[in-house]
Formats: sequence, C-alpha cells, structure tokens
Amino acid sequence: MSVTKLNGLRLQRMIVAGANELHANKQAVDAMNVFPVPDGDTGTNMSLTMLAAARETEKGDALRVDEVTKRASGGALRGARGNSGVITSQILRGFAKGLEGLEEAGVKELTVAMEQGVKTAYKAVMKPKEGTILTVARACAEAAVAESEKTDDIEVFLKAVLEHAHDVLNQTPDMLPVLKEAGVVDAGGRGLLYILEGALKHINSEEALKVAEPTQQTAKEYAALASVDNESITFGYCTEFFINVKNADDATVQQLKSYLGTIGDSIVCVSDDEIIKIHVHTDHPGLALEKALTIGSLSGLKIDNMREQHNNIIDFTTSEKKTPVEEARAAQPVQEERPKKDIGFVSISAGSGLTAIFHNLGVDEVIEGGQTMNPSTEDILNAVDKINADHIFILPNNKNIILAAEQAAELSEDKKLYVIPTKSVPQGISAMFCYEEGADPEEMAEEMKEALTAVATATVTFAVRETTIGDKEIHEGDILGMLNDSIAVVGKDIAESTKELLAEAVTDESEMISIYYGADVTEEDAEALAAYVEETYPDCEVELQMGGQPLYYYIISVE
Repeated sequence: MSVTKLNGLRLQRMIVAGANELHANKQAVDAMNVFPVPDGDTGTNMSLTMLAAARETEKGDALRVDEVTKRASGGALRGARGNSGVITSQILRGFAKGLEGLEEAGVKELTVAMEQGVKTAYKAVMKPKEGTILTVARACAEAAVAESEKTDDIEVFLKAVLEHAHDVLNQTPDMLPVLKEAGVVDAGGRGLLYILEGALKHINSEEALKVAEPTQQTAKEYAALASVDNESITFGYCTEFFINVKNADDATVQQLKSYLGTIGDSIVCVSDDEIIKIHVHTDHPGLALEKALTIGSLSGLKIDNMREQHNNIIDFTTSEKKTPVEEARAAQPVQEERPKKDIGFVSISAGSGLTAIFHNLGVDEVIEGGQTMNPSTEDILNAVDKINADHIFILPNNKNIILAAEQAAELSEDKKLYVIPTKSVPQGISAMFCYEEGADPEEMAEEMKEALTAVATATVTFAVRETTIGDKEIHEGDILGMLNDSIAVVGKDIAESTKELLAEAVTDESEMISIYYGADVTEEDAEALAAYVEETYPDCEVELQMGGQPLYYYIISVE
C-alpha cells in the first residue's frame, strides 16, 4: 500500500517502532564506541532518550503530526542522556518545529522537518565534528531534498534516504581517524539509522505498538526518579498550554513567569514570535489560565494530576514491587526545607567514597552516574530543584554528561545554572577547592574553569574487546592506563600498569598526587601503591582515599 500522507496516529506508531528498534539493537551500538574502555553507552543513551520520547507520544489521542512530534520532542528533551541523547533530542526538537501547524505530512513536509532537525542539532553543539551522528543526520536531510523531487511515496522516499545515509555512515571512518583505527563506524550515526529503519518497517502497520520496556540495567538508571513518592510532589497539577500572541515581548514573558512563581514551581516559560509555551506545577490551574487569558488566546491545554499519573511517567516496569532505592527512600525521615544559600552544587559521581568526598567539599546533591550510567537532563534538574539556592554549579565529571548538563541549564527558569565542563572526578574535586562562601558566582565559575587546566587525570581500567589504537594492540581483559583522554599504557597487571601510567603522568612540575581506589581494589593493594608513589616521587604530596567507584581500579589526580 502506497502511503503519501502521515497522520498523527501513523507517525506515532513509527516513532514507537523506531524507539523499539534502537532499543533492540542498543548493545550493538554500544559496542561501536571507539575506545575499548567500559564506556560503551551511546546506544543506551540514545535508546533511553527515544523511549522517553515514544512514551510521551502515548499520552492522549493525538491525530495531528505536529501534536505527536511536539510530545516526542518534549519527552526526548527531558529524558536526554549523554551527548548522543542530547543531540538526538535536538534532532527531534527541530523535526517538530518543521511540522508545526500541520495535521498531516507528506514527502515535502518531512523533508523540511528533516532539514530543520539537522539545523537545530548542529546549533546545539559548540564545535560540531564531521564523521558523527550530525554528519549522518545531514546526509538524511540532503537525500530527502533530492528524493522529494522524485516521489511522493513516503516508503520509497525513506528507503532512498536510508540507502544514502548508510553510504555516508560507512564513510565516517574516513572522516574521523579514531574510527578507522578502531575499525568501526560512528555509533551515534548507526543508532540514528536504527530509529529510521524501525520507523520504515512499520510505516504500513495498522496495529498499535507498545513502547519497549528497558532492561533491568536500564530501568535501574531511572530508579532515582521512579522512587520519588507522591508525598514529595508539592503541587499536584502539571499544567501546560500555549498562549497565542502576535508579539511575545520579553517584558510580558518575564511578568508572566514572576506571577507563575507565586502559585507554583517547575516553571517553563518560553516564547517565539507567535506563541508563549507555559509549563507549571500548581494546585490552582485556573489561576494560571486566567492570567494567561489576559495576554492572548489559549491552545494545547493539558492538565494532569501528577499524584495519580506519577508512576506512569517514569516507571517503565509493570511490577508493583518497590526497588531497593524506593525501599531506602521510604525508610528515610521527611526532611525539612533546606535553609536558603547563595550558591549550591550538583556533582555527578559513582562510588560511596567519591560521593562522601564531594559532600565533604560542600556539594549539596551527588547524582550517581558516569560511564555506563549517565544521568538525564531530568535527573540533573530534579537535583537542582532540591537545592534552595539561586545560583547552582553543575559538575558533570564526564565529557558525555556535559551536554545534558548544559541542556538542564537552558531549561532551568527560576535558578541560574553554571556548568563547569569537568571531564573527570579529579577535575570536579579541583573545581570545588575554588569555592569560597560569599564569592561572586560569575568570577568563581571562571576560576573553576581555569583550575581544570592544571589537573591531569590518570585512570586504570580494563578493555572490554579487542582492537588496535595507533601502535597499541589491545586484547579483551587487558589493563588500560588512560592519561586524560588517551590510552597511555596497555598491560596485564594492575599494579605494574598503574606504575607505568604514573611515570607518564607525573612531571617535574607536579606537586600533588591524589589516588582514589575503586570497588575492586583491596585496601592493602591501594596502600602498597601509595607507599610506592611516596618513595618514587618524594617531591610530591601523596593522598590516598577510597573512591569505591566501579569499572576503574584507580582514578588518579596529578596536579
């Protein structure tokens, strides 16, 4: 059957099918990461982002394509994880913008939406690199432009787009040498094509599709959100709508935001030329609507009782049993509102020892994450909401979390967020040493960023697959010593590899060596290493602490 127009229902099925296809193949995408360290998470992050988008499209009976894509975009934006997830959410955001005002979409309209998706994604990345998901997305848009002049059959159109995109994907190793060295194509680009392949498979489907449930490991990543009980919801009604205006001036938007702040929280108030988008949690939706009606006409009204729908928003599982996190949360006493402070801190980390270190340094909220468990934009915003401060610093401590943190900063309306681009735990700890109570936030942010340049991060982990990087032949199970973002040492013994790595990391200018040992290292072995370091580098102060982090035997800071 030839399909020349997509209505909202058919497009919704295709989005769900695309999310499910990526979910089914996420491990294959994870395995395409260019480094053989245990951070294979591109597929996982993209899958979680798309599942959040697909889940959002299930709400209501959207019959218009613009309604479906708007919901998908919103779900992806809030559920985005890691760089790949954030970029995916931006592709969807632009795609939705390209379909605004449309009840149905044909080949011409889909082409415009694809082009807009690419533009939005490129704009979101500070320094776009070719050979990545961006390149593959652009290839899709370019093929769409060409094919839109040849056919109005959407199935034929998508097949041609996919064929061209696969050709470009296969060229990504020629664009990024690191891909060629590892013998893989770009993981994000492959993930994007899985989404399109899934959508194409179900273009003629008339059956409703159910959004796939994450695996146990994936569901665990949502534990912090799923464990929030109804009593913790301050305002009961999630109220969303659009105000149709001729000109949305900044003063009007600001006045509206200020008013909404008196009747609720979790406020999002953004505008373009003709629409003001409102999101507010309140106990009095009518007051929000009455205020909005003084500005313009309303559309897209949605009011949800969050206490009733809470479990369906985050918890993808069907089990009624509480997770361990839920059990622990339920056993905790109700906390009183925290006292107001000028500056608050959110840090991402993994391991009980590292969490305790960050708390001792003044961090208010530590989110479990990093490597195989990247927190979403929503996770970061939830942590921000818990802190009673107007200025909040975010320490991602992982390069794959920086974009999600920056997206959280863009979405935060009532608090000023400062993202310090820390790529490792040592950099996060170094940044916290710059904290001075009463300091100007802008000046402190610059001091923190400057402090990062003085920190060398050495990590010791293991290879999860065989590959060749440069002149280094790597086998599964080998011990890898990473100096900043490069593999410096390949060995068989943890202690010896760590010593070799330190020889690379420590210079004549080094003054401080901080060693954080992981969950798989005994205290005895860690103390033996520290003794060796003290003897070998007598001019350096040596500090040993239990980090408790998974995957990494040692995380070492050299300053």
